[in-house]
Amino acid sequence: MPAEMPPRFAPGTMESKWYTFWNEHDLFKAVRDIRKKPYTIMIPPPNVTGALHMGHALNNTLQDIVARFKRMQGFCTLWLPGTDHAGIATQAVVEKKLLKDKGITRNELGREAFLKEVWAWKEEYGNRILNQLRRLGTSCDWSRTRFTMDEGLTRAVRESFVRLWEKGLIYRGTRLINWDCKLETAISDDEIETTELRGHLWYIKYPLKDTPEKSVVVATTRPETLFGDTAVAVNPHDERYSNHIGKTLLLPILGREIPIIGDETVAKDFGTGAVKVTPAHDFNDYERGQRFSLPMINVLNRDGTLNEQAGAFAGQDRIKARKPVVEELDRLGLLDRVEDHTHNVPHSDRSKTPVEPYLSDQWFVAMKPLAQPAIAAVKADAAGKRAVTFVPERWDKVYLGWLEKVRDWCISRQLWWGHRIPVWYDADGNSVALREEPAPGTLHPKSGKPLVRQDEDVLDTWASSWLWPFSTLGWPDKTADLDYFYPTHFLSTDRGIIYLWVARMVMAAFEFTAEQPFSTVYIHATVLDEQGRRMSKSLGNGIDPIDMIDKWGVDAVRLTLPLLTSEGQDIKLSESKFEMGRNFCNKLWNASRFVLTNLADFEASLAALTPTERAQLAEGNVTELEDCFIEGRLTAAIVDVTDALERFRFNEAGQAIYRFVWDDYCDWYLEVSKPRLYEGKGGEKSRLTAQATLVRVLDGILRLLHPYCPFITEEIWQNLRPLLAALRGDTPPIALAIAAWPKAVKDRLFADATRRFEYMQQVMRALRNVRAEHQIEPKTQIHATLRASDAQTVAMLGRSEQETIRKMANLSRFEAAVGAAKPQAAATVVLGGGNEVYVDLAGLIDFKMELLRLEANRAKVADGVGKLKTKLENLSYVERAPKEVVARDREKLSELVVELQRIEKHIEEVRPLAK
Repeated sequence: MPAEMPPRFAPGTMESKWYTFWNEHDLFKAVRDIRKKPYTIMIPPPNVTGALHMGHALNNTLQDIVARFKRMQGFCTLWLPGTDHAGIATQAVVEKKLLKDKGITRNELGREAFLKEVWAWKEEYGNRILNQLRRLGTSCDWSRTRFTMDEGLTRAVRESFVRLWEKGLIYRGTRLINWDCKLETAISDDEIETTELRGHLWYIKYPLKDTPEKSVVVATTRPETLFGDTAVAVNPHDERYSNHIGKTLLLPILGREIPIIGDETVAKDFGTGAVKVTPAHDFNDYERGQRFSLPMINVLNRDGTLNEQAGAFAGQDRIKARKPVVEELDRLGLLDRVEDHTHNVPHSDRSKTPVEPYLSDQWFVAMKPLAQPAIAAVKADAAGKRAVTFVPERWDKVYLGWLEKVRDWCISRQLWWGHRIPVWYDADGNSVALREEPAPGTLHPKSGKPLVRQDEDVLDTWASSWLWPFSTLGWPDKTADLDYFYPTHFLSTDRGIIYLWVARMVMAAFEFTAEQPFSTVYIHATVLDEQGRRMSKSLGNGIDPIDMIDKWGVDAVRLTLPLLTSEGQDIKLSESKFEMGRNFCNKLWNASRFVLTNLADFEASLAALTPTERAQLAEGNVTELEDCFIEGRLTAAIVDVTDALERFRFNEAGQAIYRFVWDDYCDWYLEVSKPRLYEGKGGEKSRLTAQATLVRVLDGILRLLHPYCPFITEEIWQNLRPLLAALRGDTPPIALAIAAWPKAVKDRLFADATRRFEYMQQVMRALRNVRAEHQIEPKTQIHATLRASDAQTVAMLGRSEQETIRKMANLSRFEAAVGAAKPQAAATVVLGGGNEVYVDLAGLIDFKMELLRLEANRAKVADGVGKLKTKLENLSYVERAPKEVVARDREKLSELVVELQRIEKHIEEVRPLAK
């Protein structure tokens, strides 16, 4: 006898119970098995400083869906977790903590002591986000958790650096890079936030050398960097300046001579059409400087103060110097005018200060030789196959767009926390890259002089994470894990790091393993707030997934997110959306409880059967119409869900199982089967068949739904497990998490029975609609007639089906006949094919009052239609209002028009009867 389920679904204790059970039994542990095919997923390692946000929740839910799906399909599934050391982020956190707790800076503490503080912080706080991922129910192999600065990955980083050094692909050079003046380090593009600021455009006069009384007026947002100007550029097709190209200007304040150059990239409509060229402090100007062989003059110190190139302004902070520089220009008569101007300014996401393009001596990787295999990997070969496929496919354009124009990668950072660059120098500055730290007295291989110091810089964080897919499996050693689990199969990540991480991983994989790192790159949606804005601390519009888990339950959160994510579309999320997932879980819980409540005698009944009879029940050999319908629908759901998951269509798979559970199983099959369970309709054999069908189909539902909702499905399945054992005569696996994925059988679609049942559904829906539209209480019996166009239609509704319709629709009578007469006071529903359903309304409603009600409702709806039409015909409103608001208005208008048409139809039916 099955255990009794609690009356209400309470997710909290259930989640911790089953997660502990799964881990105690090592159900997620990936052990190499030559009898199984491997399936490998590498988690995008979150920053060790991070906390779970809604983007993490979505991404890791999708990864877990794939991991659980593949595990149930019989693959040896490895989902490897880990964290990234996040160089600049972690160092900034610890520096802030040191200053707050001890009142000291890292420089006062010293490098070695500071690094001990960082490791101590990592041990105490670094696993927070992994523990939060556990709350989400992720089925990672936690025994394989990696950290980008653990011993094995550190060895891999050094090996990759030395190999590239030996091939001449790593070099030191002076280039323009992103510079954080507060932290005094180079930073990467992903560590920059663009902020829209209200500022000014200063129009500055640059006198012509030969005629100083004349000048070229230049518009700029950065007057303080003019000390680094080495040219003024104009568009050669701009008639205003065509005669000026090649002439010489005098740099304001300093008087240095600079040329006027013609460059087609200059926008003629910005400012005056003439722009200052500062190659050492602007990326566009840097490229101009290279094209025109201009000098590159750095005017900044590492801390963002102006250097000696700024003359009397040297030593002043560059931002604070702006005002006195402008005042000096005005004093000299060189300030033409000032205009308000709103523009985007890049800020460091760590120090929150403006980022400076800065000419600096750094370490670089030559990327073009590495890019070619990575480009080829996403392009179809002669057979139409790709080594790496993007889903959705359009994102390969972003990937290729970056790789085909790839620039050398600045890999050095002026930090202490990170992989220290494995380069050592002798006293003369001769360098060498080494795999291991040299022993004292080690000589430089070429100069023969002792190595005396290591490079002070550390590597960019991406220089370790680009090795993630294979370094985590033991590379550079040829390990059994690397041989079995690599290349990996599925990577899910954010669009923002396609080139920062995905492209680099593909390059590294081909360079160091001669294989692709993964076969599929899934680019998941971005989670936005309800208004379509990105979630951020500054806007205060973030939704904490842990709070949502506490409120709605893990399964509700996990199910809701994919259901909201249609292919290629971002999610507009509000907290109330999770109610959808919660309601579904409640529906499933109540349905399962109903099923188990009606199985008290199931095992005893099975025991009375012969082995052959029980085997037929276990195989689902059914004949009753509703049994055939739900078995056929289950088969279709298995096909649809499996196909969608194989194609990483998470929304489609979720919608398919959602519809099957809510509509087919709960709303129809359970209701239709009640007479056989409660009233003994059809006898004991029919009751037992219905019970067996309930068990089999519920088992299929739980298996299909498990990747989305692992906890509730495991809880219900454990209650179902002894009944499955009794039905099938075997011992099911210890957990649903490792049960087999259901397989579809072609001959179990029951197409003819499904068609008949669907026609019965169509009739019942028509009757329900009539009740709703005419406000007839469900408990009030009605008389209905099906007017069929032919005998075949009548035959589709046999005596049993008509009785089902009568009971479910609460009819006093139901008749189906070819050419049946329509009662005088009847509501009509057209079913198509010449078939109609009539509901006799005589004595059920006051037709005069009904007509008045309908006419009042028509006036109200017509008024709403008129107001919305007027609003949407106002072009000013359509252009000014937010797009999502206009879209909602148009959608509402369409709904009201349909409603008005329906009311008009009812008025036409009722008016003759109201006389």
